[in-house]
Amino acid sequence: MSLFEASEKINRRGAQPLAARMRPASLDEFVGQQHFLGPGKLLRRLLAADRLGSVIFYGPPGTGKTTLAYLLAQATRSKFRQLSAVASGVKELREVLDEARDRLSTTGSKTLLFIDEIHRFNKSQQDVLLPDVEEGVVTLVGATTQNPFFALNSALVSRSRVFQFAPLSVDDVKGLVRRALADKDRGLGNYDVRLHDDALDFLAEVSDGDARQALGALEVGVLSTSQRPIDFTRALAEESVQRKAVDYDRDGDAHYDSASALIKSIRGSDPDAAIYWLARMLEGGEDVRFLARRIVILASEDVGNADPQALPLAVAAMQACEFVGLPECQLTLAQAVAYLACAPKSNAATVAIGEARRDVREGRLLSVPVHLRDSHYPGAGRLGQGQGYQYSHDSPDGVASQDYLGVEREYYRPVPRGFERELAERLETLRARLRESRSEQKNADESP
Repeated sequence: MSLFEASEKINRRGAQPLAARMRPASLDEFVGQQHFLGPGKLLRRLLAADRLGSVIFYGPPGTGKTTLAYLLAQATRSKFRQLSAVASGVKELREVLDEARDRLSTTGSKTLLFIDEIHRFNKSQQDVLLPDVEEGVVTLVGATTQNPFFALNSALVSRSRVFQFAPLSVDDVKGLVRRALADKDRGLGNYDVRLHDDALDFLAEVSDGDARQALGALEVGVLSTSQRPIDFTRALAEESVQRKAVDYDRDGDAHYDSASALIKSIRGSDPDAAIYWLARMLEGGEDVRFLARRIVILASEDVGNADPQALPLAVAAMQACEFVGLPECQLTLAQAVAYLACAPKSNAATVAIGEARRDVREGRLLSVPVHLRDSHYPGAGRLGQGQGYQYSHDSPDGVASQDYLGVEREYYRPVPRGFERELAERLETLRARLRESRSEQKNADESP
């Protein structure tokens, strides 16, 4: 390296943010993702066998996807080439692939192609990769924050191993912060910083497992303080962190996963968890109408007649959200969510309509019994429509003992919880009377 190159490297490093300067220089320095990178785990075994192949890195920002791709290139002695799917097109992609093919043919050297935000490539752009990935011309490492099984072509996913990155643990983030404060070459080791424990705890918690956020806040706090030594307190840490940006994509995994967690928490009768997931979605900018619709659906699907007030309350909450809007309608949503979570649960109506529709789809369609058919049009009497129908309100208890289906079926089975316990007792009596009427009708039909 020449004197000028060394000087240029120092200048470039000086302009880099702390998170970039502190990137691990080897796999041994890499923090986190031990579920696939730890000793004996899959990625380590692939490296040891020199059979890395193409991989997809899927996970939230700041968890080391780009850094690990670079370290894999070092470990496999491959040429590292990087493209961003946001800024690159087919032309740039073909140039890199042609270059990799020439390098492999002439020198035998491999190329690791790292494509950031690979889900931004459309189908045709992803298809361009397939032949060279399949033939091993390049080792593809695609990074994405979106679920690759939805965001990428199935052909590309089938040719790659998918590794899911998890947010860094609190202890991992604390270790990186301490390492940055101790490193005099790449970090902030030349500053006399006295980091308070509660400030370290705050940085590790508020970063949500994103090392880039924690190191960025640390650097801001240190460089913006003129006093020496630097007393890095909790207050300084809070001042150094911008308003927390909630990782939430209204069209992606965060939307579906959070909605699933909200519904399952209400169904599981945990109001505290349900309120948290509601807050997570509201902070992420979720559509209030979507939340209100899901609550109305759940009131029937999971509470049902165990608490007949659940559905009116959910509908009222939906109407209130339309009338009031944010931020005040968060109170209405919280009230509805807490009520539904604490309500007795029943999916008896849900199961009943599911079974009945399956019978309609898969079984022989039942004819409407003659006495239940419409008799209000001219000529109905000549066809015998409606003959023998008993008007329920003419019966002393409002129940007419007659056959309403023509076959023996039980779809609605109330659970022994909430109001459905009372319904079950009443339904037992009603069904006994209806069975008796069907038996009498059957005997009458069979008599000469």
